[in-house]
Amino acid sequence: MSELNIPAVRGPRVVVALDFQEARDALSLVDQLDPTQCRLKVGKELFVRAGPALVEKLTGRGFEVFLDLKFHDIPNTVAGACRAAAQLGVWMVNVHASGGRAMMEAAREAVDSAGASSPLLIAVTVLTSSSSQVLAETGADTDVGRQVLRLARLSADAGLDGVVCSAQEAVELREVLGQAPLLVTPGIRPAGAESGDQHRILTPAAAIAAGSSFLVVGRPVTRAQDPVVALEQINREIGQVLTAGA
Repeated sequence: MSELNIPAVRGPRVVVALDFQEARDALSLVDQLDPTQCRLKVGKELFVRAGPALVEKLTGRGFEVFLDLKFHDIPNTVAGACRAAAQLGVWMVNVHASGGRAMMEAAREAVDSAGASSPLLIAVTVLTSSSSQVLAETGADTDVGRQVLRLARLSADAGLDGVVCSAQEAVELREVLGQAPLLVTPGIRPAGAESGDQHRILTPAAAIAAGSSFLVVGRPVTRAQDPVVALEQINREIGQVLTAGA
C-alpha cells in the first residue's frame, strides 16, 4: 500500500457513464473510445430504452460494462435480477445497500451462481446527489458520512466486492475497511468543470489519491468537444497520481 492509500486494480480506472436517451447516441460515442482506456456504464434510462441488446453490443466491442440499475427489492426479486445481469456477461452490477443484509446476501449467491463469468457485485451507499438534509427528510437521523460508513460495513459483512460512494468518503472507508473493498466513485469533475446535480465531488487526481478504485465520469467526457482528448487528459491525471504513489 502506498502512502497515498491507492489500491491496485486491473485495467482502466475510468468508467464512462453512457447517460444518453438513445442507443445510437451512446454507440456514436463508443465508436470513438478504446476499451483499453475505459470501461462503460449503462444506467436506467438507456437500459430501459435499449435493453440487453445494447449491453451485448458493447461487450461485443470489447468493453467491460458496469450495469448500473441499483436493484432494491425483496431478496428473491433482486437475486433474479442479478442472475440475469450475470448471464448478460457484464463486468459489474450493483444493488442498494439500504435493501439490507438478506437482500445483499441473496444477490451475492445469485451472482456467484454464474461461476467464472460472475460479475463484480457492489452496493450503493448514499447517492452523491444526496445531502444530510435529504437523509433527514427520509427519516435517517444521521449525517451522510456516518450513513455511508454504516452501509459500507453492512455491504462488506454481506460479502459484496465493494461500494459506490463519493470520493470524499474514500479516505475514511479505506481507514476502516482496508484495501480489499472496491470503491467506485461517481461525482468526478476535472478542475473547472461544472458540478451539475452532484453535491459531493472531487477531481480525478484527488479521488485516486483518496483511495478510489474506479472513477465514474459522465458529462466531462460525453459532452466534451473531443471526448477522446477529454478521456486522455483524465487518464493522464490519474497516471501522474499513480506514478507519484508508486
